[in-house]
Amino acid sequence: MPEPERTTLVRAGPFNAVYCRECGSPIDRPGDYCLVCRSPNADAVVVDCGPDRTTVTILDDDEVVGETTVTTTPEQDPETERRQVRNYAGRIADEVRRKRPEAVYVAGDRAVVDTLRADIHHELKRVRDDEPVAAAIEGRGERALAVVDVAPVKKLGGSHSTLIGKRDGWTAIQTVADHPHVKKVIPGPIEAGGSSTRGGVRAKVTRAGGNGNVRMILRDGSSVQENRVVTTAMDRETGERVRADLSEALSETDLQA
Repeated sequence: MPEPERTTLVRAGPFNAVYCRECGSPIDRPGDYCLVCRSPNADAVVVDCGPDRTTVTILDDDEVVGETTVTTTPEQDPETERRQVRNYAGRIADEVRRKRPEAVYVAGDRAVVDTLRADIHHELKRVRDDEPVAAAIEGRGERALAVVDVAPVKKLGGSHSTLIGKRDGWTAIQTVADHPHVKKVIPGPIEAGGSSTRGGVRAKVTRAGGNGNVRMILRDGSSVQENRVVTTAMDRETGERVRADLSEALSETDLQA
């Protein structure tokens, strides 16, 4: 027999009656799209993803109108874990879809966010993890960055196909190329970097340029490789958001310098 579903959904706060702001018809949860008068009751959703608990905060004109929590029990077996994360992300996606928001902001666990991204048609705009709701409210009105939904290997370009660091070097390149706001990664030539560094392959993403693009520096011993990273950011400010995200992703691989 199949294992029982381990994802649960908890509605925060008292179960008071909620009504559509346009026609007054009852709706199940705060911010739900009204199926009677076909009107939205929220214009944005902030999804703060954790490996076992996700908070979905509903916004309307920068006001928090409701909150839903989706929880799950993480699995240890890799195959079971993949299924569990897909089911978990599916429940989160259902909560977002029932609001039909104009904007969706995400923060938190990268594996959950990436799985959610594949399960939802909305553009997901990443915000900082420490205060995602406040960051989303501050960022309202900013243009969302375009998402590049292609395999990481198809984002590699340029005339230099050799990477330093062997498997670790490829892991760093793939981690950066896998980011949804990265259009292309162009490896540079391998050069001698002077004194040898200890601790194996290290990667560092430089500050964004005026066009929003960044560079990832790979070091392995005395060898250095500068890799150009073309992003969908349109200026230095939005490029810095992507850089922070890439640095976080590299830190999870233990390769960040």
